Amino acid sequence: MGVSRLSLALLAVLALPASAGGAPKPAPAPGLLADWPAVKSPIGRDPVIERRIAGIVAGMTLEQKIGQMTQADVRYITPDEVRRYQLGSVLNGGGAWPAMNKHAGVRQWADLAAAFHTASMQTDAKVKIPLIWGTDAVHGHNNVFGATVFPHNIGLGAARDPALVEEIARATARAARATGISWVFAPTVAVAQDQRWGRTYESYSSDPALVRRYGEAAVRGLQGRLTGDGDVVASVKHFLADGGTQHGNDQGEARTSLAELINIHGAGYYGALAAGAQTVMASYSSWTDAGTGTAHGKMHGNRALLTDALKGRMGFDGFVVSDWNAIEQVPGCTKDHCPASINAGVDMVMVPEDWRAFIANTAADVKAGRIPMARIDDAVTRILRVKMRSGLFDRLPARSALNGRADALEARALARRAVQESLVLLKNDRGVLPLRRGGRLLVVGKSADSLSNQSGGWTRTWQGTENVNADFGTGETLLAALRETLGAETVVFSETGAEVDPADFSAVIAIVGETPYAEYIGDVDWPAPLHHSARYKEDLELLSKVAGRGAPVVTIFYSGRTVYANDLIDRSDAFVAAWLPGTEAGGIADLILRSETGGIRQDFRGTLPFAWPSDACATGPGAPILFQRGYGLRYDTPKEVPNLAVAAAPRTCAAG
Repeated sequence: MGVSRLSLALLAVLALPASAGGAPKPAPAPGLLADWPAVKSPIGRDPVIERRIAGIVAGMTLEQKIGQMTQADVRYITPDEVRRYQLGSVLNGGGAWPAMNKHAGVRQWADLAAAFHTASMQTDAKVKIPLIWGTDAVHGHNNVFGATVFPHNIGLGAARDPALVEEIARATARAARATGISWVFAPTVAVAQDQRWGRTYESYSSDPALVRRYGEAAVRGLQGRLTGDGDVVASVKHFLADGGTQHGNDQGEARTSLAELINIHGAGYYGALAAGAQTVMASYSSWTDAGTGTAHGKMHGNRALLTDALKGRMGFDGFVVSDWNAIEQVPGCTKDHCPASINAGVDMVMVPEDWRAFIANTAADVKAGRIPMARIDDAVTRILRVKMRSGLFDRLPARSALNGRADALEARALARRAVQESLVLLKNDRGVLPLRRGGRLLVVGKSADSLSNQSGGWTRTWQGTENVNADFGTGETLLAALRETLGAETVVFSETGAEVDPADFSAVIAIVGETPYAEYIGDVDWPAPLHHSARYKEDLELLSKVAGRGAPVVTIFYSGRTVYANDLIDRSDAFVAAWLPGTEAGGIADLILRSETGGIRQDFRGTLPFAWPSDACATGPGAPILFQRGYGLRYDTPKEVPNLAVAAAPRTCAAG
């Protein structure tokens, strides 16, 4: 959605660097940055650490150095291979668990992490270098059975509460340390521009100023002091403009000006780096300067951004990690070979399966002069700097007081509060909400009793699919929460609304929306319309079945983005955008039900983090808007929503 110039003006508190020479640059618009800003990190260079690193690097062989730059997935490497090849890092991708057991307990995770860490300290290197394990903990420690799952970022954006984001990040860090993991691939600071993007829910907002504040808060929460029992290394991602691609195409082309790249898509990094973020993950996407028409290619091969802007002008002295096999998208590269990416500024390369070939190929590149040894030494220096700063050289993760503790995985009360703050009330005609107690409720919809649907992608598996409630080990669906609050005898559930008469009930609660997806798979590819009912016909059929049948209809809508849904809103007396709330849907019941005495227990406070579209085809900046970003009703400020114009869903959108 569109970006407010007022929001951009808030970024001007950052210092503007001097021009690097040449012709003077034109004056920027008032309140906008003219160039990449210098960002001062609270974690400064320690001369003692720097001397120690220099001594270690000087004593390493070429293969040992490249080993430190290599990251493999735990499914494709053993602890003994880490010892033999002296790898610097492993990760567990989405759907990777100890012994491939989705229900693996915290002790199994901690034991596997300890095995890898111990192996890294049993090499023949002059100085043993500890391994660092990374994981996609993007809304809680979401891969792990029994771990609390928080609302996805889009919901947190609706809450507009940086302190809440910091608390959630702190809880996530504790959960990660319980499993022996000390590096988290979060936060995502994309400023999504088109809701077609399948990763929109990983974006906090289209407001770059809010994304900047949230990036800073998340890094503070994750990293803490960096060396504490509950601290992890953060990885701010994906650099740069992953949320700005044409038609929201994942891994696609961001056609945007340099000014927009700096002022919109760079905003989250300024906040995260100011909080001391130690790693940055590069983006799959590419950039074409809309102002000059120059195509700069894939971010993984863009030295001007990775090295000159990020490491140079912004002053970032941690390390850049690639995304999963992303180097193969750089021209002339493959999954296991990419001198262009390393020369551009990628320090650690995520080569999940082909790590052996990568080590051999990169060593050959250095020997042939395709990669300067100085670039290798710089990359290894940065990696060791982060490992030393985070205390890995002094104490392996298994020595944390949280290691192996199942209770550290849960933060249910915090998650419930986050759900309460994230909900946005779009419609509440005739004051239907909050619902009074005493009557019988009819609950319908495919998502009423589905932890999977209410949690979305990046939950237990990569796409969040192939899950049932038993795969979570914690949490509460909205149906369960309603029955717990009101009593099972007063809450009747019919998923399809078949063979029930809404007139027999005081209200109908329809719990519908999107089903889980993650990157790439979740894109709504142009020219398909972004019309919810065109993709999920069963939701429109259900609401058509229960609307206007003698009981008010309250729709709870789970989604990872704002979508065209005029037909659903029209068939609802009240409509709540609940986003992807995670495992604690009781927070929804807290807001939509009155207290036992008939009063309002808690009011809505969430507002839209993105504009809500009024057109199924025009979805990028400048598209027609039904509800502006920042819109959200309250019980104490009622407002009727008139009947909406409902256009027939086109099969495809017009070319453009």
